[in-house]
Amino acid sequence: MSLPESDEPSITASVRELRQLRDHMQRFLLEYQFAMREVETKISILRDEFELMHDYNPIEHVSSRVKTPDSLVEKVVRKGIDPDTESIRHHITDIAGVRITCSFVADAYRLFDLLTQQDDIRVRTVKDYIATPKENGYKSLHAIVDVPVFLSSGRVDIPVEVQFRTIAMDFWAALEHKIYYKYDRAVPAELLSGLREAADTAAELDVRMERLHREIRGTEPGAASEVVVVAEVHDAPRAHRSARGNTWV
Repeated sequence: MSLPESDEPSITASVRELRQLRDHMQRFLLEYQFAMREVETKISILRDEFELMHDYNPIEHVSSRVKTPDSLVEKVVRKGIDPDTESIRHHITDIAGVRITCSFVADAYRLFDLLTQQDDIRVRTVKDYIATPKENGYKSLHAIVDVPVFLSSGRVDIPVEVQFRTIAMDFWAALEHKIYYKYDRAVPAELLSGLREAADTAAELDVRMERLHREIRGTEPGAASEVVVVAEVHDAPRAHRSARGNTWV
């Protein structure tokens, strides 16, 4: 008795080819791991300086991640991207991510400045969801930056997504993620409304706590600057701004 033919396309690849593919993907993701560590080192240096040389440290905690191969493949398929590393590197810029949680809103902008003004950092894009929150209330300052990684084969510039947010923003985002996960993104309207109200409450808390902090210290916690949403910043080693209340040029 013969088995029915499968409709699935047959895949023929030698063990050697599969191993080469595996090694290529491991190297590809390692580059992002290294770039993420470069950003973590820069932030760690700033944190140590604040703790040892200043009387105020704006960095509460730092988290990071590199997408798993399964997660990366899922995004490639969902976005219809050609499955080669050059296309993936060009179209997916959040493979490596670093999240910096700060005490106050002014700290988020200050740390953004301190990181992106470093000579070896090139800003690709900035999205200021603090100044212009998402419709559901989400707030955070996002930047895609190119970070140089020096390998035995030479230099390669790797994009890393860096997020800056306050403790209140981070708490809200964690709750929002759990709700969207539980309802598989089909969140009931009343919960969405509650999330937006909670986001407003978190924003009000940020303002009140920062005001109290200034009253106690007599000075602002950081040199606050306002980043205006920019879709993309191309062909510039660094995005430059005036000293305060500024737009990208």
